[in-house]
Amino acid sequence: MRILITGITGFVGGHLVEHLMSLGGHELFGVSRRAEWPGGLSHLAPHVRLFAADLCDAGVTEQVVRECCPDWVCHLAGYANTGGSFRDPERAWRENLTATRCLYDAVTGSGLKPRILFVSTGLIYGEPDEPDGVCAESTTLKPASPYAASKAAADLISYQYTRSAGLDIVRVRLFNQIGPRQSADFAVSNFARQIAAAEVGKQAPEVSVGDLSARRDVADVRDIVAAFPLLLEKGRCGEAYNAARGESFLIQSLLDKLVAMSRVPIQVHQKIEPGRKADTAVARADASKLRAATGWAPQVTLDQSLAGVLNYWRSLSGTQTS
Repeated sequence: MRILITGITGFVGGHLVEHLMSLGGHELFGVSRRAEWPGGLSHLAPHVRLFAADLCDAGVTEQVVRECCPDWVCHLAGYANTGGSFRDPERAWRENLTATRCLYDAVTGSGLKPRILFVSTGLIYGEPDEPDGVCAESTTLKPASPYAASKAAADLISYQYTRSAGLDIVRVRLFNQIGPRQSADFAVSNFARQIAAAEVGKQAPEVSVGDLSARRDVADVRDIVAAFPLLLEKGRCGEAYNAARGESFLIQSLLDKLVAMSRVPIQVHQKIEPGRKADTAVARADASKLRAATGWAPQVTLDQSLAGVLNYWRSLSGTQTS
């Protein structure tokens, strides 16, 4: 397959490329704003033809689509900072909704008929209808941030384009992913970064944290990206599928596991910002639809994922990871 991946230089994009390379037989193309690989992904450069494009420029995007002539498109690009979306909602709406619409217009204008996977987020569900409830694909959407609302709108317009423009689009809604190379803007990676720094004396043997009371459905990013080609092969046009472990974990318990893996004693210092509230108190997904359609199931245990994140930060800090 000829596969075009938007947002290819991001966290999920890099792991997707590695997974597709392991499968073999695919010709890979990517789009990013600057067509530059970050240092941690430079090993992918020989395997992907990379284009620079602002997806909101439908004309430029259409040229890229025509040149790549993809059989599949994985649309990963977008604004992904929940907290930042409150400070810059216009950017969140532009990069999530407008960019998605322009991409679909570009595909329509090209006259090509690729199968498209739109990568959405479980945050579009917001709080479940019942305490500790499970989010299924039919759950009412109640996004609680500009980020989540803009992704919900892009998710819905993806369905609309299957009806009005006849595009072949499948939607996948991701819950929390963790893994090597994830930004320290995310909780688990931030905890691991601090522990790794403490192990080599780059900071005091402590971890500064915020609210740990939320529960999150956490899966390894390498498991999540393995679902993408399966959905491109077997997903139904217009349908949405949750991709998640299907089990929620207290953020406090994830921190406790990482602290237990530390090579030095670690103190935890908690400071909760006044007025700061998480998007949702509990997030757990029903991923049975994905499993039934594709046979997908997570392979990486939570402890393996956490160890992988911690060892990644150890490698950056100069600590041996064996």
